[in-house]
Amino acid sequence: MSKPTLMSLFTSIAISLSSFSSFAALTLDKSQSSVNFVSTKNQHISEQHTFDNYSGLLDDQGKLTITIDIMSVNTMVPIRNERMQKMLFNMSEYSVATFTAQIDPAMTKLKAGELKRTTIAGEMTIAGNTAPVSFEVALIGLKNGSINATTVKPTIISATAFNLDDGVAALQQVAMLQSISKAVPLSFSATFSQ
Repeated sequence: MSKPTLMSLFTSIAISLSSFSSFAALTLDKSQSSVNFVSTKNQHISEQHTFDNYSGLLDDQGKLTITIDIMSVNTMVPIRNERMQKMLFNMSEYSVATFTAQIDPAMTKLKAGELKRTTIAGEMTIAGNTAPVSFEVALIGLKNGSINATTVKPTIISATAFNLDDGVAALQQVAMLQSISKAVPLSFSATFSQ
């Protein structure tokens, strides 16, 4: 058996490096993503809101970290934005909300056009309080190793689970409302790119 030539050795190293680079971390592309939630007041009036500033990283081991800027809450009503920031999310002490999860790395390496459904279970932290949260998502492979994750259905976030009951009550009182629901549907579409 002949010894490997220097050229074949370099080729093997190049292939190995190329394979390694394909497992590089993916960064959330905010321009192709969205985070939405719905609030309900007076029992029957539901309104859709967004967070406009967030970031995320999916590393090569499948660790997912999403960070949402509380200042970017957007209800289309400036005074309501301010009240949520201060009275609900206690932004002066907690400027961000986070979601962390561990994903099977194989689920993040999809060919362009390949589609898979999965449940992403992790922990969310809001206003310093952490609770388990799961999202049912559809994952689709995009060009150049990018991936999109979109919720198949909204996840219901409980204000009580994050100790936000007092904040909800304060919002209800200042806005002179009969009620504000403590169950908030949250959905998202997130594109991660190299």
